[in-house]
Amino acid sequence: MQEKNRNAVLTGISKVAKNYAMYIALGVIFIVFQILSGGLFLTAYNFTNLVNQTGYIAVLAVGMTLVLIICQIDLSVGFLTGFLGACTARLLLLGVPIPLTILIVVLFGASLGLLQGFIIGKIGVPAFVTTLAGEFAFRGLLTLITQDIGTINVTNKTFKGISQGFLPALFTIKIGGTEFHGLSLIIGILAVAAVVFLNLRKRKEMKKYNLETGSVPVMIIRILFFSGLIMALVILLASFQGISWTVVIVAVITAAYHFVLNKTKIGRHIYGMGGNVEAAKLSGVNIRKVLIGVFVSMGAMAALSGVMITSRMGCAQPTTGTGYELDAIASCYIGGVSTSGGVGRVINSVVGSFVIMSLINGLNLIGVGISYQYLIKGIIFVVAVAIDVRGRGRKALG
Repeated sequence: MQEKNRNAVLTGISKVAKNYAMYIALGVIFIVFQILSGGLFLTAYNFTNLVNQTGYIAVLAVGMTLVLIICQIDLSVGFLTGFLGACTARLLLLGVPIPLTILIVVLFGASLGLLQGFIIGKIGVPAFVTTLAGEFAFRGLLTLITQDIGTINVTNKTFKGISQGFLPALFTIKIGGTEFHGLSLIIGILAVAAVVFLNLRKRKEMKKYNLETGSVPVMIIRILFFSGLIMALVILLASFQGISWTVVIVAVITAAYHFVLNKTKIGRHIYGMGGNVEAAKLSGVNIRKVLIGVFVSMGAMAALSGVMITSRMGCAQPTTGTGYELDAIASCYIGGVSTSGGVGRVINSVVGSFVIMSLINGLNLIGVGISYQYLIKGIIFVVAVAIDVRGRGRKALG
């Protein structure tokens, strides 16, 4: 009996390790760059900078997850982000209030997504062609809107605080000569409590429907792993300036999309369309409506990403957005979105974006040239897709 229980625990641990390999890989990246950088990688300053750098790519990855789940692609979001960021800067220079500026830009982005979705879903032009054309068009519009002055500077401190600011401390806790951001610590504790609650609730629901729950020790290990990871990162942030507004924005967007995908009929339709489009049609899913809606969502996320990058840089430039779409797509695949559609989680895509940006940040710290950075990113991208293909038992064509 003991041997059987031990084997069950080992099997469960192996399954958890496989399901959360991305998180383990992220931990390995942290350790490797911490050693190679001489302890500079996991300093509070650099880690805070890394989190803020990841924000705008993470938002794009959230929107891109839905696009890839339904077996489509959007190559236009990089320069769409740059163009909408420039529109944001222009509106602010005209004296438009910040909330109204953001609303206008997000609605504009959604309308551009609607246009592309209409061309793909209604007219029937393939997404690859439509969004490639969009990439050219938005690059031209970005150049056009910035050609008179080149760089459009934003001086509004409140706006720049969106991606450069931090939550108020409320109070501080001094431990060993270091002051910790009080509100950030509270948020970290609440996040750990949420992890415990969600794991226990999920286990209870699985028992209710007589589904396999796994062993209790495995569940405890999973809770301890994620709780420890959350608190370690929160403590690191709290030792500097605390949790930034970027983290809050990404968390809210991720939670909203996670809820829609997993708890609503819209989410079931998106997964159903990605899994088997013909079966989804026979089930009464309006395929065209879902596709257009997903591209509207992608346009809105590109707009929000444009707002965030303009806020972070304090300006809009003619080259802003270059390669963003590739980072977003790579983040999704690294996060486990299936190359054949129908499978993907926005939370994992956000972690995937963190993996991508951690690599870039770490390689910069240790002085690796940009040429080698692209090479390493390409290798990791191929490996991530290869793991997906092998894991699903499919052989590459050709």
